[in-house]
Amino acid sequence: MTKNDSKKSEWNAITLIFVATVCGSLTSLALSGCGQPTSLHASTVSATETADSSCCPCCPKATSCCSEEASAELLVSVKDDTPISGVQEYKSPEEVMESGDSWPQWGGTRLGNNAPNVTGLPATWIIGDFDRQTDAWDKDSSENIRWVTSLGSQTYGNPVIADGKVFVGTNNGSGYLKRYPSEVDLGCLIALDDSNGDFLWQHSSEKLITGRVHDWPLQGICCAPLVEGDRLWFVTNRGEVRCLDTNGFYDNEDDGPVVDEPAKVAEIMNAGDAAQAYTDSVAALSAGKLSQAAKDALSAAGEEVQGDVAIKTITADKVWSLAGNFGGVDRELSAKIVGPRLVFSKTLGTQDKREADTVWVYDMMDELGVSQHNMAACSVTSYGDLLFVNTSNGMDEAHINLPAPDAPSFLCMDKNTAEVYWTDRSPGVNILHGQWSSPTVAVFDGTPQALFAGGDGYLYSFRADKGSEGKPELLWKFDCNPKESKWVLGGKGTRNNIIATPVAYDGKIFVAVGQDPEHGEGEGHLWCIDPTRRGDVSPELAVKIQDDGSRTPIEHRRLQAVIPENGEAAVANPNSAAVWHYRFADQNGDGEYDFEEEMHRSCGTVAIKDDVLYIADFAGLVHCLSTKPDESGMPIVHFTYDMFAQSWGSPLIADGHVYIGDEDGDVAVFEFGPENKEPIEEINMETSVYSTPVAAKSTLFISTKDKLFAIGKQSD
Repeated sequence: MTKNDSKKSEWNAITLIFVATVCGSLTSLALSGCGQPTSLHASTVSATETADSSCCPCCPKATSCCSEEASAELLVSVKDDTPISGVQEYKSPEEVMESGDSWPQWGGTRLGNNAPNVTGLPATWIIGDFDRQTDAWDKDSSENIRWVTSLGSQTYGNPVIADGKVFVGTNNGSGYLKRYPSEVDLGCLIALDDSNGDFLWQHSSEKLITGRVHDWPLQGICCAPLVEGDRLWFVTNRGEVRCLDTNGFYDNEDDGPVVDEPAKVAEIMNAGDAAQAYTDSVAALSAGKLSQAAKDALSAAGEEVQGDVAIKTITADKVWSLAGNFGGVDRELSAKIVGPRLVFSKTLGTQDKREADTVWVYDMMDELGVSQHNMAACSVTSYGDLLFVNTSNGMDEAHINLPAPDAPSFLCMDKNTAEVYWTDRSPGVNILHGQWSSPTVAVFDGTPQALFAGGDGYLYSFRADKGSEGKPELLWKFDCNPKESKWVLGGKGTRNNIIATPVAYDGKIFVAVGQDPEHGEGEGHLWCIDPTRRGDVSPELAVKIQDDGSRTPIEHRRLQAVIPENGEAAVANPNSAAVWHYRFADQNGDGEYDFEEEMHRSCGTVAIKDDVLYIADFAGLVHCLSTKPDESGMPIVHFTYDMFAQSWGSPLIADGHVYIGDEDGDVAVFEFGPENKEPIEEINMETSVYSTPVAAKSTLFISTKDKLFAIGKQSD
């Protein structure tokens, strides 16, 4: 591979990562007959035509009338809203938001709104100098930097702060564990001391042998974990949901049910220059001895042999046990021929302080037949003892076929035992690309709702409970794309995924649409949705216009829901849950929509405080809006600001400021408020900021491509 090819491959890989965020929709629609404010533009068929139609596509039967009575019947067609009884959360979202002491998951709480009540944050800083040869940091040249820690070579997992630690997903570029030198590609979740950045322990996930179709090289762990007390949950690059002990083995306990977890220590390949070492090592083991090559490999992995080793043959010429002192610990290793390799392994235990302590594992690929596209990237959330997970089921490497159409896309499980209560495959065969969003859970009018952004561009709401007979109750679904939009490979179309995370605020939901950043800027949309309606609450409905003028509902299609030339139309939905929709706004009143007046595709989640909403799109625009529409139901846009670089992350609102990073490595710092249209600072972090700034304990935590910075005011 040439140097240019390598760079291109890295860029292609990078563009497949989506840091847990929120997305919305792509269209200009008119909403009528539902008591909701109208959107920006007229739909294909007018509201008057819809009201007069003899066919109502929003109703279960095509012959039903769109009368007020029919709409009312549809709205009460689900069972009464009864919340789960006896739900006990570790901490309520309000408690987490107000305390400022922790930020224990992506978005801080199950509501997804990155706006903690943290005070004492700096509005400016200088990262300091780094030695070009050693990467050593000169603290004296910095300002307002508490500490800096090296991460992997590519980092997309946002940090979370809880239990006195910082947890962040990355790759193995730092090689913290001797058994995995930095050239070994892994998904890594690392734990650091939040007071000084010292490395504590690492969970290591080896890459899937199926390669980039399921596990793209160098991307590491692309999600943020959830932490409650001394337990942590996250999704690995291998499509596993894992529960870990936040203390690792520092508490001198091996928490179960997973105990004595096997871990590869070293290997000798039967190939190239190592072939002779492999032959000698196998022969020595069969003779009850340990070759010098084996000793060297173990020493390099931190398991230096001290004294004699007792070797026992388990399977002739294939499997052996080794008892002795390795790395200063009396323990037993195993040696096994696996294909062309001789692999040495150990079982993890309390002596392995730098390793993660796994409590339980649930393999979604193995248990559910999931085929994740390029990576699994869900940042899980919880409601009481319920854990909600997006499986990342998606297309194959050609982006045309769906390898596992019957595999679930969304699931609910017991966070303590890993028991799966229900699964759902709602997008079905209509998945456009991958499914990299993260769930949100919020309670509306006493009903707990689990919000799932599907790979078909729909936002789904399920009752957040244990379901019935392995199935959830679907409360509503909302198509975040216009019905005439079209999916085209490579991002050339107008139909979008929802990659980001929905945000719940003031009884409403805010979500924007996007695609793989490699697909370009494209048309984007931001929605405000009323979650109290039921059924299909999309802004539009797809119908076939018959020769007699009647209309027949059309089942959702993957590539394009409505094809006008085939006699199909998009009609306004009288049951629409859209409160307002932002595609563009003529801010300067010149009758045209300039680049800065458009909402583009976004990978970013909104952040909201005091009814003021911020979001960055992939074109590099920061948009500031009111969460409330004007009297006519139109969105109120306060301003947009061009950062002149693509933005992958989401804003942080904290301590009277707004922080947002971009691909050029700049962090723009605004004073909070709709009147503050220009940043007061743009601070360069030297490498790209693909993640989202977070805050806790009067400290900003910002992960760049390869470092984590703890930023706080210096004492006098």
